[in-house]
Amino acid sequence: MSTKLDAKIPEGPIQQKWDNYKFHAKLINPANRRKFNVIVVGTGLGGASAAASLAELGYNVEAFCIQDSPRRAHSISAQGGINAAKNYPADGDSVWRLFYDTVKGGDYRSREANVYRLAQVANSIIDQCVGQGVPFARDYGGTLSNRSFGGAQVSRTFYARGQTGQQLLLGAYSAMMRQVNKKKVKLHVRKEMVDLVIVGGKARGIITRDLITGKLERHVAHAVVLATGGYGNTYYLSSNAMASNGSAVWKAYKRGAFFANPCFTQIHPTCIPRSGEYQSKLTLMSESLRNDGRVWVPKKVGDNRAPNDIPEEERDYYLERIYPSFGNLVPRDVASRNAKFQCDAGKGVGPTKEAVYLDFAATIKRDGEESIRAKYGNLFDMYERITDENPYKSPMRIYPAVHYTMGGIWVDYELMSTVEGLFVLGEANFSDHGANRLGASALMQGLADGYFVIPTTIGNYFGSTKLGAVDASDKAFTEAEAESKARFDKLLSINGTKTVSDFHKRLGGIMWDNVGMARDEQGLKRALAEISKLREEFWKDLKIIGGADQINLELERANRVADFLEMGELMARDALERKESCGGHFRLESQTEENEAKRDDENFTHVAAWEYNGDNKAPTRHKEELKFENVKLTQRSYK
Repeated sequence: MSTKLDAKIPEGPIQQKWDNYKFHAKLINPANRRKFNVIVVGTGLGGASAAASLAELGYNVEAFCIQDSPRRAHSISAQGGINAAKNYPADGDSVWRLFYDTVKGGDYRSREANVYRLAQVANSIIDQCVGQGVPFARDYGGTLSNRSFGGAQVSRTFYARGQTGQQLLLGAYSAMMRQVNKKKVKLHVRKEMVDLVIVGGKARGIITRDLITGKLERHVAHAVVLATGGYGNTYYLSSNAMASNGSAVWKAYKRGAFFANPCFTQIHPTCIPRSGEYQSKLTLMSESLRNDGRVWVPKKVGDNRAPNDIPEEERDYYLERIYPSFGNLVPRDVASRNAKFQCDAGKGVGPTKEAVYLDFAATIKRDGEESIRAKYGNLFDMYERITDENPYKSPMRIYPAVHYTMGGIWVDYELMSTVEGLFVLGEANFSDHGANRLGASALMQGLADGYFVIPTTIGNYFGSTKLGAVDASDKAFTEAEAESKARFDKLLSINGTKTVSDFHKRLGGIMWDNVGMARDEQGLKRALAEISKLREEFWKDLKIIGGADQINLELERANRVADFLEMGELMARDALERKESCGGHFRLESQTEENEAKRDDENFTHVAAWEYNGDNKAPTRHKEELKFENVKLTQRSYK
């Protein structure tokens, strides 16, 4: 539909596309790489690995993070593992099976070429991380150990107890800090990107705000790389850190980068249920727990007995009953929907009745408590600290929560957006997971993009693009800084009566009720109307104390919530237009007799990429048609 959506997929069989691309890509010789400057925004797995790799090649890198240290990036919260098809357990895994499972898990709404490349380079990620000293679990013979995750019938997930994200991040952080020490990476902490600067149609820099002094600063480069994660905090309550936000990608969208599939959001089935209105975030329990934990609810509606008082014959292990092939390891969207169905039917447990049990009694009886402690000890400790319940003695209570966003900035095969010179990595782009991300695939994508994809594709861009000299005095930088200042001044000048949290909580309620696990036309139209009213109220009745030239957490959050309000509208609009169910996007009007997602392949086998047309103007919906030449389109089944 749009010439701007050329995915640039290489020719040839899918197994050879990445090799063909690398062979034909333009190269920059080592002496010339030092002539190019690259900005990397975000220092999680995607950003830190990209900054380290590009600097190792010789490029000059400026890396930006909003925290006081890159070690606080939200990647640290990933617990369960990282996928790769090394097939150490000899259980039939292969690169092709990892590719197939990922496409199927995403409900056939991802780009085949990108997914195959991801599966291809995954094995190299493990080698890279082992070389960095990441302490992956090992079996008795010293071989790296694997466990199972949802959506797969093989064991391909490498892990470091329940701290995999932290350990992988420390590896990438160490690699990046080595380059900081060599002065090839200049690290900026407590700096937030507040605008993208376009010069001559190309991304040439960013405007940042110093979160300590409030000072706006201009940073110039030959290319900009965004690796800033997802936008799940639009829902207010989510498993994301409170600082996680979508503002960087939203600023890019408003500068011309198309936003793809914003309605594809993932609800994770294994979260500690909320306990009250006072909560600002939710705590995730790793999907890896579903390897050894059994999910169940009482068979009788309104059964208020303690879980250990309910006999075996009065328990419904509903995932094992409905999905005998995959059991408790069905994909996240399937597990989440079924938990909601059970609670909606009156079988929910715990004080709020919005929870199901995750029970380890059978595994502890079979293998002993020490085996569980060795695999998941820190997760069990975390659960006990939060709930004051001992999960070794009584089942955990879990309920679905917003977790990951599959949508993001549209990128082509080179990970470049519709703005030339703007590359987007990891969760911030849309490319690899379709309508549902399989567990342990986020870490895989972030590191694949940073360590193995962007070093090649950005070189091809530099080698094939004429980039003139630009400095911070350019008119585009002056205008972008002035617009950023005006936005913060406007936020401070409202001087209304309601806090940022008040607006964010109300937005979250609208989103969860209408754009959450189940959606329908009426609810989505209601969400659009209510968000529009809330956004209007926000700009009239927001109260921020303090000023712009100091530490001001409320001002930071107001800037982000203003973006969330606009994002929420686009998410609802996208969900309304996609009149099918697929993966995490479940339209009540489009489901099978067995309550599974029912796709409409004739009309919706495409990526929906939205183009910004200005404030208070409807965006334009473009399509990238998806072709499935290697994985046959079939109704997903995990039975």
